[in-house]
Amino acid sequence: MAFNINMKLPSQKQALNLMLALLSGVMIFHILVFTGVIPYTIVWAGKLNSVQEMRVFETVSMAVLAINILVFLLKAGYIQNKIPAKILNWIIGLYALLFFVNTIGNLFAETAFEKYFFTPLTTVSAILCLLIIIKDKK
Repeated sequence: MAFNINMKLPSQKQALNLMLALLSGVMIFHILVFTGVIPYTIVWAGKLNSVQEMRVFETVSMAVLAINILVFLLKAGYIQNKIPAKILNWIIGLYALLFFVNTIGNLFAETAFEKYFFTPLTTVSAILCLLIIIKDKK
């Protein structure tokens, strides 16, 4: 008996919108950590030692996320630009690599939340980045 899944991959626009939704959700999560609504002990592999240290790490993280969101807004055409698609694809390819590396890091996190929530999230993000690039070439 053969196992057949007729799963349709998302279009490039759908993948871009999914990435924007995921990154926006992650930004909200980091804002909640920064403001103390979510305890900082469950992020950064459980290795942060103080609120001051958390604020530095979260500020950098939110700045990087803002840049990521900007790149996907540019790629999706939500912000008009003259940046060549090749450059945006190269940046998104770099993101795919970073998401895959981050997935490996999440697998070794000390907190269960990071391990079981962010591992699938970074895996999906890496795959979506690859789909965005691949769909652009067609």
